Amino acid sequence: PDELLRDLLPGPVTLVLTRSEELNKDLNPFTSLVGVRVPNHPFVRELARACSGPLALTSANVSCQASTLTVAEFQDLWPQLSLVIDGGPTGDVQSPECRLGSTVVDLSVPGKFTIIRPGCALTATVDILRQKYGLVPGS
Repeated sequence: PDELLRDLLPGPVTLVLTRSEELNKDLNPFTSLVGVRVPNHPFVRELARACSGPLALTSANVSCQASTLTVAEFQDLWPQLSLVIDGGPTGDVQSPECRLGSTVVDLSVPGKFTIIRPGCALTATVDILRQKYGLVPGS
């Protein structure tokens, strides 16, 4: 429901949903699922508003490494990127919790949720899903 989306977004949560037919088929071409995130960072939200459609991007770090919070922290990746925009830190650089990345939750099965990555908003996310919406953990 729309209210569930408003309860979790914007913020440090990525929702995995069943893709709609309207979504570009080149995004996650080998699965029927797609992750949706709306960051609660002013610069990123202004950038998204300026674009005519969704932004497809990934975290600026190597998989399984801690999330980066400033552009300098992924400087070794710059040669592989077309563009780097510095909108300032995306979290408290002193907070280990900010480096956990978003909580990734699969909502593709009606009435259930599956945590794909615990991330930094796990407790609050699970509380909302269970207590407010009555969803149960999936397998």
